[in-house]
Amino acid sequence: MENNDPDQAMPVDLRLYAIVDPEHAGGRSLPELATLIAAGGATLVQLRDKRSDTRAMIETARAVKAALKPFGVPLLINDRVDVALAAQADGVHVGQTDMAPQDARQLLGRDAIIGLSVKSTALAEAAPIELIDYVGIGGVYATTSKDNPNPPIGVDGLARIVGVFRRRYPNFPTCAIAGINASNAGATIAAGADGVSVISALSLAPDPTAAAKAMRAVVDAALEARARPKGEQ
Repeated sequence: MENNDPDQAMPVDLRLYAIVDPEHAGGRSLPELATLIAAGGATLVQLRDKRSDTRAMIETARAVKAALKPFGVPLLINDRVDVALAAQADGVHVGQTDMAPQDARQLLGRDAIIGLSVKSTALAEAAPIELIDYVGIGGVYATTSKDNPNPPIGVDGLARIVGVFRRRYPNFPTCAIAGINASNAGATIAAGADGVSVISALSLAPDPTAAAKAMRAVVDAALEARARPKGEQ
């Protein structure tokens, strides 16, 4: 989905970006979990697996992709471009120390979705927006689902980083990540994010489908409120 036109938003829907991880699956298989979350309105799903061997991860990715197919929800793989290629996933999400976006783009091609983690305004200024389709910004809030030595940036930090992208590329898709649930998702949208990336609030919920519906409703309402003229809010 490489796009060099700064006036054309890239077609990736970040409203409810669910991450499924075997370490935070609530006892469910990842294909089952992905199905439940997609049924509740997830718009994008990422498979994150830091422990499985490569062959097992490819098999899981293929099963999750098949589970998402009826919903038309794309599947991204965290970090592992090789797994994305083998499983024919829709793309990858890479961090600042993973494979460089330009190398991922060269391997995956023009149509792949490539996301990049960004946690500071300096990284936002340096992000190769001509090679990626969205950025995940954070961690916004504290989280227990991922080791993060850096303190949360909060909604103010999120807003500052979003501001860099709005200046560089007005319609560039941005997503808030880390510690997001139904009670704080709206604040991240108000701060400028186009969607939220969620793990525990969906995967560990007693009813992931209901949790996804509730979260999606919060995000959609916040986006609608942000789009209204200030006098109507």
